[in-house]
Amino acid sequence: MTPEVHHHGTEELCDAGLEIYARALREGHLPSVEAAAAPCLIDNGILHPAVDDLARLEPVPPTVVLQRLLRSSEDRIADERRRGQRMADIFEPLMRLGSHNAVTEDTPALRILSSKERTGQAIEEAMAEGREELLAIQPHDAQVSKRPDILEGAMKRDQDFLDRGARIRALYQHTIRHAPYTRARYEHLTGDVEARTLDEVTERLIVIDRTVAFIPASADRSLALEVRHPALIAYFVNIFDRLWHLATPMHPQAVQQPTLNGITPRQRAIAALLIEGHTDTDIADRLGMNVRTARVHIAKLAATLGSESRAQLGYLIGQSGVLRFDNADQ
Repeated sequence: MTPEVHHHGTEELCDAGLEIYARALREGHLPSVEAAAAPCLIDNGILHPAVDDLARLEPVPPTVVLQRLLRSSEDRIADERRRGQRMADIFEPLMRLGSHNAVTEDTPALRILSSKERTGQAIEEAMAEGREELLAIQPHDAQVSKRPDILEGAMKRDQDFLDRGARIRALYQHTIRHAPYTRARYEHLTGDVEARTLDEVTERLIVIDRTVAFIPASADRSLALEVRHPALIAYFVNIFDRLWHLATPMHPQAVQQPTLNGITPRQRAIAALLIEGHTDTDIADRLGMNVRTARVHIAKLAATLGSESRAQLGYLIGQSGVLRFDNADQ
C-alpha cells in the first residue's frame, strides 16, 4: 500500500481501512498481518490485539468508533471557534480606530454598513450580481425567526440566486433542524442548495462568489462589515470549508446523529459545555436554543445519569464516559 493511500486525517478512514474493518466485524477477528495494508486501523485504535492472542486483532464496535471520530471533529470545531473569537477580539478595537482612518464608506476593501437595513440592501445587491456560489454561516437568531417578512424576503432572494444557476451552501446549529421555518425553507427552495449542521457555529458569515463577504461589526449585529479584501475572503472561505467538512448533512438528504447509551447528541454537546463550566445562558446561546429548552435537556441528562445536583451531574458526566469515546466498553 502506498503512503498516499493513508494521507488522511485521524477523523477519517481510507477505503482499504474500511474494507479490512468490515471484514474484521464480520469474522470477529483477523490475523494481525492483514492490517498491514491499513496501519491507520491500529494507529486509531479501531483494531486492537486480543488479550489471549497478540497475533490476532479484534474490532472495536462501530458505535464506539463513530463517536470517537465525531469527538475528534468536535475538538477541531471548538479550536476553529476559539480561533475565530481571537480574530474578532483583535479586530474590534481596530474597527473602532478605523472609523477615524482607513475604514470609511469610501474604502472599497473594507466598509462599515451602518444599519441592519443597509446590510440587507448590500447583501441583496451583491447577490443580484452573483452568478456562482453563496456560502453562509447562520447562527440561531430568535428575532429573525419571528419575522415572516424577513424570511419571505430571504427566500425570494435565494431562489432568484439559484435560478441563475448558482449554488448555496449553508451551515447552522443542530437545533435549527427542528425549526418549522427551516423545514419550510428547504421544502420550497429548488436548485443546487445544501445545508449542514454543527453543535456550534461561528458568528454570522455570508460570502458571495468568493469576492465579497459580510460579517457582524457589533455585538447586536446592528452594524456589519462588508469585506472585499482577497486575503480576508480566502480566510473566510477556508474556515467555512473546514466547518463544512465536519458538519452533518441536513439537506437535501438528512443524516441523523446516533444516540449512545440513552444520551442524545444534543445532550452530549450540553454535557461538554457543562464540564467547561458554562452557565445555562451560555450553553443556550452557543447551541442555538432558548434557556428554558437548555434547562429541559440538562434535566433529562441528569435524570438519565441519576444525578441529584449540578455538582453531582458534572462528576457523573466524567464517570459515565459520555465524553470519552475511546472506551471500548461503551
